[in-house]
Amino acid sequence: MSKGDNGGMMTFGGHLEVLRKMLFRIIAVAMAFAVAIFCFRQTTFDILLAPGSSNFTTYRGIESLCAWVGIDFHFEPFKITLINTELSNQFMTHLSTSVILGLLCASPYIVVELFRFISPALYDNERRYSVLITVIIYLLFISGVVMNYYILFPFALRFLGTYQVDASVVNQINISSYISTFTSLTFMLGLVFQIPVISFFLAKMGILSSETMAHYRRHAIIVIALVAAIITPPDLFTLCLVAIPMYGLYEVSILIVRRVQRS
Repeated sequence: MSKGDNGGMMTFGGHLEVLRKMLFRIIAVAMAFAVAIFCFRQTTFDILLAPGSSNFTTYRGIESLCAWVGIDFHFEPFKITLINTELSNQFMTHLSTSVILGLLCASPYIVVELFRFISPALYDNERRYSVLITVIIYLLFISGVVMNYYILFPFALRFLGTYQVDASVVNQINISSYISTFTSLTFMLGLVFQIPVISFFLAKMGILSSETMAHYRRHAIIVIALVAAIITPPDLFTLCLVAIPMYGLYEVSILIVRRVQRS
């Protein structure tokens, strides 16, 4: 529990005041980023809409890798047509996207503020490993965001955006649907990448052991494949692109849990 200026324990009202000031600082920083992003509209949407191009970095990278190993492989060109069907939809999409990206850009500051708020209540040894865990949580989340942008979302968009039950049925995707799908997949993958952290806390509480995780490894593979199938479009290639890193995180989690048990 933190202390007040008089050296005594801070009151409940004092904690609420500290929390209020912290929330105001977080909102101010996030809104500053959101305003900046809102002003740079063209750059923002050039980045967000880039995965909808057949010339996207991921496709070029895979083609270059295939050429390097001697395989003549090229993706079929495709075109995603985005439309708007409501009068205020483009402005509201621009506004909501700016707020979401503002929160994402401000996330390092948010993490620091949250840690500063809870750190006075921690013991010295808890504070030391809490810093490391906080950094790991953030890095894993950002890894999930990057993986979604460069791998999951481009292939999901390519598959779903070009899939046709008949050649006469033309796909025209609403811009709000594009952004909402991108946002939901981003946060979903960011949360999935927290498997090692969740395993760490479960091991700390004595709920999970490395022996149990190793014993049920085959069952975990099935669960991982099911989760990957839920969050990816129904094609085997994208499923494998998500399931393989998830299984790698599971194996890393076994090592983390084993180390927790020995400590």
